[in-house]
Amino acid sequence: MSYSIQLYTVRKALEEDLAGTIQRLADIGFTMVEPYRFVAKAAELKQAMAENNLTAPSGHAPLLSDDQDAIFAAARQLGIGTVIDPHVPIERWNTIEDIKETASQLNAAAARGAGYGVRVGYHNHWWEVESVIDGRTALEHLADHLDPEVVLELDTYWAAVGGQDPAGLLARLGNRVKFIHIKDGPVTADPASQLAVGDGKMPVWDVLAAAGSLEAGVIELDDFQGDMFDAVRDSYNYLSAGKVSA
Repeated sequence: MSYSIQLYTVRKALEEDLAGTIQRLADIGFTMVEPYRFVAKAAELKQAMAENNLTAPSGHAPLLSDDQDAIFAAARQLGIGTVIDPHVPIERWNTIEDIKETASQLNAAAARGAGYGVRVGYHNHWWEVESVIDGRTALEHLADHLDPEVVLELDTYWAAVGGQDPAGLLARLGNRVKFIHIKDGPVTADPASQLAVGDGKMPVWDVLAAAGSLEAGVIELDDFQGDMFDAVRDSYNYLSAGKVSA
């Protein structure tokens, strides 16, 4: 397993010192990052990544609401191979009709992204799995209607918060999932309660064992009551130690 980090985790530090923050992540041991809303700072981010030998296989951007051409052009500049839309509102996951419409929008974005050599994906929160229609989660229904080129990034923590066994959901979604978000905590919807990976209730190793076709596991904390870099370092070390001993 190769580990990346979602830069939203260190957003406060990035706002104050982008170059220094990227260097701190490289010093921890990361070789990959997952940028978010990267269009405006693409040039600065590209330079910082190059100086620290970092790549960005994936990135988050609001494809279904912002300028797709600007997003895909910036992704190509940064070497981002997969642009992942991170949020479709909760009210859009209660009917098959709405889910089909979201799939149609993602499919259209993927067709546009292909012209830039960029793939499209979608990242869930808890509501896409908390909503169950005809015995299946809304996220699984979405997968049914996505073109084969569109991938998923399963946030395994939010899947658990939504009431699903993330390992089981990974198995059901199969090869559609190319990235996962790895986070830990008490498995509640409160971001401030999240903890370093290994310090919470998530069955981290069961989740990783169920992820069969991943291109990267992405560490993320939405929030943390302490020094965020301590949590990031502890998360990286916990996962890296497990990888070495496996």
